[in-house]
Amino acid sequence: MRLPLDPHADPARRAWVACPGCDDARDCATCLDRRNCRSHWRYLIGNNGLRVHLQCPNCTHTWTLDTSRERRGSRA
Repeated sequence: MRLPLDPHADPARRAWVACPGCDDARDCATCLDRRNCRSHWRYLIGNNGLRVHLQCPNCTHTWTLDTSRERRGSRA
């Protein structure tokens, strides 16, 4: 079931991370080079310190990412 976009979803506030819901960027050369792609971005809904709240515009999956763990190279 596809959820509606969060009311705080704003295309001006974006993040470029893989979506755990649809992984739509898995075959994108730009994303694989870890560069900002025009197509595969996520809405940055908000944050609590280093934890960011995201929503995928493709599948509307929402999740929270702890960016302190990302910097250390481990994933939760």
